[in-house]
Amino acid sequence: MIIIFDTDAALVQVLGAGIPGDTRGVASAAELATRLRETPGVSVVVMGPTVPLDLAVELAGGYRVSDPSLSVILVRRRVDSTVLAEALRAGMRDVVESRDLPGLAEAVERGRQLAQALASRAPGAEHDSERSPGHLVTVFSTKGGVGKTTVTTNLAVALASRGKRVCIVDLDVHNGDVALMLQVFPNHTLAEVASFRGAIDPSGVDSLVTTHEATGVGVLAAPIGVESADSVNAEDVVKVLDVLTRQYDVVLVDTSGAFDDHALNAIDQTDLLLLVGTLDMPALKNLKLATTALDLLGSRRETWRVVLNRADLRVGLTQEQFTDTLGLSVTTAIPSNREVLAAVNRGEPIVLAQPRHEVSRLLENLADHVLHALYPDEPPAPGRRRRLSRRG
Repeated sequence: MIIIFDTDAALVQVLGAGIPGDTRGVASAAELATRLRETPGVSVVVMGPTVPLDLAVELAGGYRVSDPSLSVILVRRRVDSTVLAEALRAGMRDVVESRDLPGLAEAVERGRQLAQALASRAPGAEHDSERSPGHLVTVFSTKGGVGKTTVTTNLAVALASRGKRVCIVDLDVHNGDVALMLQVFPNHTLAEVASFRGAIDPSGVDSLVTTHEATGVGVLAAPIGVESADSVNAEDVVKVLDVLTRQYDVVLVDTSGAFDDHALNAIDQTDLLLLVGTLDMPALKNLKLATTALDLLGSRRETWRVVLNRADLRVGLTQEQFTDTLGLSVTTAIPSNREVLAAVNRGEPIVLAQPRHEVSRLLENLADHVLHALYPDEPPAPGRRRRLSRRG
């Protein structure tokens, strides 16, 4: 159930009309407290525009302690940096303008998903299974268009050049672009895991992987088509990831821009979590909200690394403002460059197309950092790495 708190009954109806599912309106903080106490299954509270900001902040801060699974979404007639900062500090899940009803519906759905995930996962829980010999690296962001897949594919190629067996799993099951960006043409995709009927073994999984000819990187591609995507079972994907980490040195998971079941399971299993963002306010807001959710889910901060893409200083935010807001240092900052986009359009990773390019150098440094984090006892990679052939 979703509760909408606002003193304007007409506005409650307007906001509720744009939110799928069961909604209830309340007109006071006392009524909200009663409703929460007496109604089981409330996952999201929407604080409407007429609720004073200081009251909304006070209530959200209290719920952050008493009921961390409850998602609070703030609706304002206008969102500025002051409102955003206050809301994030109070632990609210999102801030939306009152005229943005589609944005509110999306924020509520994300809040629902997070509440379900928190209800089914005990923070800090450890997995009982033995560690696999390989390692899982998850690339994550809750905002599209930040270059997540570009980072994933280039990192995979850089790791392969260091002699590691690498596989990419495209878990953006509805919109995955890994195969496109590497110009591989898979005969099989993740959708076919359903045909295994739970009997997932190494030979079966291996048959679904397409090899990138120039680098040897394996690709388990996202399904093609909506119906195929819907057939991908989250429990089967967990088994697939476990099998792949026993076959490859590094498995890179490219996720969708949401806390869906696939992303949550990958994060649960991951050895290293790369958080990708850009120097703009929407990306910063989404990444801040993501880190808050990851904390609640019990994800270990020592496994997090921040990759700042298109990190130019001429877009309004500085890297210092970015790190101060997140409370996290940036592992790699990659500047904007047209050559990167040109390489993407050709389906060729920049580290392969132009190995001496500044962006390639930074991505190679990221690969070194990842390897050191995963294999701390191994000596650093030699100055000259194995050259990978380019397809002519």
